[in-house]
Amino acid sequence: MIKNLRYLLILAVLLNACSNTKYLAPGQKLYTGGEVKIADKDSLKKGEASMLTTDLTSLLRPYPNGSILGLRVKLYIYNITKTKKTKGLAHWLNTKFGEPPVLISSVDVGKNAGILQNRLQNVSYFQAQVAGDTVSKGKTAKAVYTVQAGPGYRIRKVVFPKGTESIDTAVAGSAAKSLLKAGDKYNLDVIKTERIRIDAKLKEEGFYFFAPEDLIMKVDSTIAGHQVDIFVRVKNDIAERAQEIYTIRNIYVYPNYSLTDTAMMMDKSKHYRWYNIVERRKTISSFAFANTVLLHPNDVYSRTVHNNSLNRFVNLGPYKFVKNRFEDVTPDSPKLDVYYFLTPYKRKSLQFEILGRTTSANYTGTQVNLSWKHRNAFMGAEALGVTLFGSTDVQVGGGNNGFNVYQFGIQSTLSWPRFISPIEPRADNAYIPHTNLTLGYTIVNRQKLYNLNSYNATFGYNWKENAHRTHELNVVNFTFVNPLSVSQLYLDSVSGIKHPGVLPNPALKHVIDKQLILGPSYSYTYTNTTDDYRTNTMYYNGKVSLSNNLYGLVTGADTTAGKVRKLFGATFNQYVKFENEIRYFHKTAPNSSIASRVILGVGLPYGNSTQLPYSQQFFIGGPNSLRGFQARSIGPGHFNPTASVAQGNFLPDESGDIKLEANIEYRPKLFSIVRGALFADAGNIWLLNSNGGQPGAAFGKKFINDIAVDVGFGLRFDITVLVLRTDLGVPLRTPYVRPGEPQWNLDWHRSVFNLAIGYPF
Repeated sequence: MIKNLRYLLILAVLLNACSNTKYLAPGQKLYTGGEVKIADKDSLKKGEASMLTTDLTSLLRPYPNGSILGLRVKLYIYNITKTKKTKGLAHWLNTKFGEPPVLISSVDVGKNAGILQNRLQNVSYFQAQVAGDTVSKGKTAKAVYTVQAGPGYRIRKVVFPKGTESIDTAVAGSAAKSLLKAGDKYNLDVIKTERIRIDAKLKEEGFYFFAPEDLIMKVDSTIAGHQVDIFVRVKNDIAERAQEIYTIRNIYVYPNYSLTDTAMMMDKSKHYRWYNIVERRKTISSFAFANTVLLHPNDVYSRTVHNNSLNRFVNLGPYKFVKNRFEDVTPDSPKLDVYYFLTPYKRKSLQFEILGRTTSANYTGTQVNLSWKHRNAFMGAEALGVTLFGSTDVQVGGGNNGFNVYQFGIQSTLSWPRFISPIEPRADNAYIPHTNLTLGYTIVNRQKLYNLNSYNATFGYNWKENAHRTHELNVVNFTFVNPLSVSQLYLDSVSGIKHPGVLPNPALKHVIDKQLILGPSYSYTYTNTTDDYRTNTMYYNGKVSLSNNLYGLVTGADTTAGKVRKLFGATFNQYVKFENEIRYFHKTAPNSSIASRVILGVGLPYGNSTQLPYSQQFFIGGPNSLRGFQARSIGPGHFNPTASVAQGNFLPDESGDIKLEANIEYRPKLFSIVRGALFADAGNIWLLNSNGGQPGAAFGKKFINDIAVDVGFGLRFDITVLVLRTDLGVPLRTPYVRPGEPQWNLDWHRSVFNLAIGYPF
């Protein structure tokens, strides 16, 4: 069978080659690619010849027609859809999916051979020789390049300037971190990068007008043993000002700059602390730029401080464009005047949004947002926003029988681009710290079941330590949830008294209990996933949240001893909550990767609480979690949620105090904008303490037996502005045993189709 399949595949390849070459004109030959042969590979080190072959082959132009398993599909489409028409299906296929033939006549073998030889000489093979030729077979031809590499030259020593001039001293001072190391192979690209590195260091030391081109690298290749000496020198004819160390004289900020009004208006300049504000009429308070103007008079010019200032101006909020200029104003000593020209956005804006979504729980959701924003609310670059919103999540199938969810509310935010605090974090990097205040109200209506009033407020800070590390500290987190109305159907489901054979579900009462949360939280995030050059990247987020800890201690709250305490007339929640999420990404090829994630969350209720408030509990399942299970439909532990549901009743959202989840996904690029995915998910949630109404829900020593597992596959359509994702998740292991079924079972009948926006993690 395998042998026959192999023959069929070979036959298909041959037929495809014939079907494409038959369209060629007499004398034309289809180019099948270039081949690099290294004649003296035995004299090279192990692996060196292979590396060179790969590198040199990548330089060959043009590329041959693309193929899949030897089948030139795009070329075949081009050939069979060739038409003189400029419209129609054939023309569309020909131009969009077809690929014209690449002929051997379009290959400049001599030019390619020269490029390869030049490349070899640039990477230490000074004596390299390359010869090119073509080899024909029927109506196809390839190019063959024979390489005589010769010995590779290595660096013996690197000599930096010995002079006493400031520029020579500065260049010599950069030697410790030189990219040129004794014993390394000569490489022209490294030499070019070394010039850029030295220039960058000099820019930190005030050499504003210096450039990489002012350096010359002299290479002596006459050293015995195929070695070179490299001499780093400053050119003799560079401009005088390129050798000067510049300091800052005056700093001017134009907060209302327009391209139509380029007058310098120096008569309007007003001094504030270490900088000057220039504008016809006051549009912003002068103190607003204290966190953005990082250069000071008499400071030595530094490119890093310069770039950090620009970044802060951009992120300040009110400004659409930021233009910067340095002016040489040298009288007796090298000085620079600094100008920042800021073009503002419109101060106020109104935005209307309609959002649509589909969830794995068979809900179709719509949300409408009406947002108003003021970018400079109190003349200090404060951003004030107010959003009115309404949303619907409507059941269109599944087990909830129309228990739809409607939400309406208002959310207001105020953000200051500075710390409103006596203590400020480091203020000389590229990122502005922010103080944030939010106030919100939401009414939640779950049709036929309940209405909840939810009030929230936060006050805190966020700041970036650097490009990879972010901190968020909320000094105050306030949440108050109050039931407005609860239906008899819901109350009956809590007690189970009207449904013989159905277990009561006290967890449902937890949803409609008053919830009062008051306390701080701190979150730390580290990520280097934006560094595209890395093979391995990671993301970590850790968060700790507290609620009423001191107040509970002072009042002696202990619900297990009957000492239930209240705040503002409501029983307050008392807990400590830890959340951790780690993501790890590994590139397996330029267009494929393996992504993995681990989530561990633990909530420790105590004192006035026996479990976390419902709004702070953990949930699992759904399109961004365990994709083989509907959202919030499994757990806690090995409790069977269907055991507490009467026929025709609603399926409650399952929640817990502890969460453990792990995911792994292989993401290959298939073609064009389409990527594939093969994934596996595992995890569950648990209660910290048993509540008596959910048997098997509490965390215990055998928690590993409660793990739910699914596998699946999916497609991702990357259309630039967003990624549309489809996943089919299949349950492999359920936390509880269904009657007559094994716990491990690839259950295609209960598979879940997920439609979502963006990657799951």
